[in-house]
Amino acid sequence: MLHRSKQVRGRLLIPLFTLLLLCMSLPVAAAAEENTETAAHDVTIKINGIKAKLADTVRMRDDRLFLPIANLAVALNARSEWDNDNEAVTIHTVNKDKIVLSNGVPVVYFNDNRYRMDVAPFVAGGRIYIPLRHVAELLHATVKWDPEAQLVELDAVKPAVVTESYGLTEIGKEFGVSKSTLVKRNGLKSADEIKAGDSLKIIIPSVLQNEAEPYTEKDYMLLAKLTQVESGYETYEGQLAVANVVLNRVKDSRFPNTIRDVIYSGKQFPVAHNGLLDKSVPNASVLRAAKDALNGKNNVKDAVYFYDPSVSSGPFWSGLDTIATFGTHRFAK
Repeated sequence: MLHRSKQVRGRLLIPLFTLLLLCMSLPVAAAAEENTETAAHDVTIKINGIKAKLADTVRMRDDRLFLPIANLAVALNARSEWDNDNEAVTIHTVNKDKIVLSNGVPVVYFNDNRYRMDVAPFVAGGRIYIPLRHVAELLHATVKWDPEAQLVELDAVKPAVVTESYGLTEIGKEFGVSKSTLVKRNGLKSADEIKAGDSLKIIIPSVLQNEAEPYTEKDYMLLAKLTQVESGYETYEGQLAVANVVLNRVKDSRFPNTIRDVIYSGKQFPVAHNGLLDKSVPNASVLRAAKDALNGKNNVKDAVYFYDPSVSSGPFWSGLDTIATFGTHRFAK
């Protein structure tokens, strides 16, 4: 199975400098990313013209505005489901779109296709946050930001209804979207499927222009099997780090450029040659770690080695620069 996404392009109906955020409750012990953010207590949020009373703090990070999703989803007639085991939120919109976002993962699943955002969701105060622009577009809404008044206005946009005199051509011209883009945005195979009375979604999320890098089910399972053998007994963070060492090598010109070749070449992974890899059965935590790594979550950037200092020693290992340590493993470059 090839995990890829459909590229869609169209007119952005939302200012590029505004941003948003998504939220579902998380365990208090959930760890936030290292990046710091500040509370923006003076920001007012209006949804469909009505001032929203948010129970959670609006936050700023890198001069961008982030908000929690719980109240916003309700106000825009969307519903949210929180997967505590995978720290992922699934949003079902009133327009029948499905959005899946995960803590620290820059890839968003939109109607089962994968797209890469310019920033990953993060956790703060027991909530998961994501940029406003992405969420507004995905929820089929427009947003206005007044920095002087510290006011955000978020308004839902109704789909266009096709009539005998108001078809795909007229809708495309009114909203500055090509006919092919409208067809793809609405999950249709061709314009011939559209008939009078149909509703067409007209907000084209900008993230749809950025397909996530595809991966195969075979590569996913091979990466998960290796991660299980090497760190199945470690925490999720340690498992994520092991998976990312493999992916970091794939991107490094000093190593092979495929997951399989990285795993089976050289001496870094003896389990690939002694039969243990073939017998490996990944647990749920490992499956999550491998998938998150493939979707761009990396907690050991640039690390291309990992080792247990109680087992591996000598000038080579001591000469490496340690990026991070998780459990018994050091991750280095």
